[in-house]
Amino acid sequence: MHPTIERMKEVVAKGDESLICELLAEDVRFSPPTYYSTWTGRVPVAAVLGHVGQVFSDFRYRRVMGEGNDWALEFQCKVGDLDAVGVDLITLNKDGLIQEFEVVMRPYKTIGALREAMMARIMTDARFLEFKSALS
Repeated sequence: MHPTIERMKEVVAKGDESLICELLAEDVRFSPPTYYSTWTGRVPVAAVLGHVGQVFSDFRYRRVMGEGNDWALEFQCKVGDLDAVGVDLITLNKDGLIQEFEVVMRPYKTIGALREAMMARIMTDARFLEFKSALS
C-alpha cells in the first residue's frame, strides 16, 4: 500500500488538520458528499477534513482498494446516532500527495445530518470567511 494511503488511514479519523495537511498537495481538490461544489487548496481542505473528523464518530476503514496513484477506501462511521458507509476516492500526484479527494456516502438521511453538523461548525470558524474563494 502507498505510504500516503497508509498514513491517511491513521490520521483521518483523528480530525487533526495539521496531520491531514501534510498529506495534501498544495492545489488539492476536495469534493464532499454534501453538495456539488469543490474545495481547492491545502489549508482550506485540511480545515474541512479536520471538522469532518470531529463530526464523525466510530470511524473506521473497512476496505482499501487500489494501486499506483488511484485508491478507493471504504469506510463506516456515525454522524450523531445515524450510521453511514462511504468511499474516499483518492488520486495521488507524482510526489505521492493527495491531489484529488472525492467522498461518496449513503444513506441520504445521514448526509443531511452531516451537512447540518458541518455548517454549524464552519459558521463558528472565522477562517471560512477567507476560504470562500476556495469553494467552486
